[in-house]
Amino acid sequence: MKATATFSVKKWEESTLQQISPTMKTTRASVEYELKGDIECKATVEYLMFYSHADQKDQHNSTAAYIGLIRLDGKLNGRSGSFVMKDDGAFKGGAAESTLTIFEGSGTDELKDIRGRGSYRADGDEARMEVGVEV
Repeated sequence: MKATATFSVKKWEESTLQQISPTMKTTRASVEYELKGDIECKATVEYLMFYSHADQKDQHNSTAAYIGLIRLDGKLNGRSGSFVMKDDGAFKGGAAESTLTIFEGSGTDELKDIRGRGSYRADGDEARMEVGVEV
């Protein structure tokens, strides 16, 4: 089954771990998203990011690669529970694009046996997630 949702950022707290050069750094971000659509939930994420080019004046001109662990807690196509996904992506040209993988065995309640893969794209106009799942 395929599930789609739009999402919005509710919290973004990012801090520098290492300043490698004036325009290169590693960071960590604690993030909360709200998803609406086939997936209705709150998602909490911990990201580690590498900025190959960090533009201090306009972050949307930066280029970065990131990895994250996302925990989604709510409903997927009417089924309640939670699960964890790996988020592997890049930010370039003002847009973030990611590949998502659900960790088998991470599901709870009605999503206990969930597995699957997905993706998302977020830019200034829209943030949309699509996940193919088996429950």
